Amino acid sequence: MTFDPGRVTTLTFDSYSTIVDVEAAEKALSERVPDPQPVSRLWRSRSLAYTFIANAVDAYKPFYEMNRDALQYALDAHGVDISTEDRDEILAVYHELDVFDDVREGMNRLYDAGYDLYVVSNGNPEMLDSMVDHAGIGGLVEDTVSADEIGTFKPDAELYRHAAARTGTPIDEIAHVTAGYFDVYGAMHAGMQGVWVNRDDGPWDAFAGDPDLTIGSFHDLVDELA
Repeated sequence: MTFDPGRVTTLTFDSYSTIVDVEAAEKALSERVPDPQPVSRLWRSRSLAYTFIANAVDAYKPFYEMNRDALQYALDAHGVDISTEDRDEILAVYHELDVFDDVREGMNRLYDAGYDLYVVSNGNPEMLDSMVDHAGIGGLVEDTVSADEIGTFKPDAELYRHAAARTGTPIDEIAHVTAGYFDVYGAMHAGMQGVWVNRDDGPWDAFAGDPDLTIGSFHDLVDELA
């Protein structure tokens, strides 16, 4: 499908890896772990895997807890023995992740252009409140929509439909903006237009089709909608 800017009235944004950089978690790990990069990568991949499995076997629990379990597994897998207090201090970095350089200005331009902006995330409400505050986008975002509201993670279509209802927007008037390939597929399957944020110029996971639109930054989205 070709991206249709004329249909878009509302924009929804993923949080982690889209608005804020989860790779920044390596900084917290590096203070306590000799080789933080593989631990960080396994932490993130396991965290996502747990959400997919939870959807399939009805094992939902808030994302912060999923993320904690994934971090503990990554530490165990790499033979890192640290205290529960240190582990929880590493985990707490999710409340203050670095915002990508294009986010504030790009979202401000979209807000000024008249689009309603929302965050739709697996993160539980407390995580999203702190993310919005730390990212400095509270005056731009209408609201956050959490998977915790319905107990279902992305890419389940039910979460995107719930988000559309929460925004009061017909689902086909929403473009969902995300760095996650599975999130693009989920949004498109539910009836939104899927916008993939590809900041590092990586390859697309093309096993089930292509995004409606690929952008390198939020500024590219402004240009596409202009």
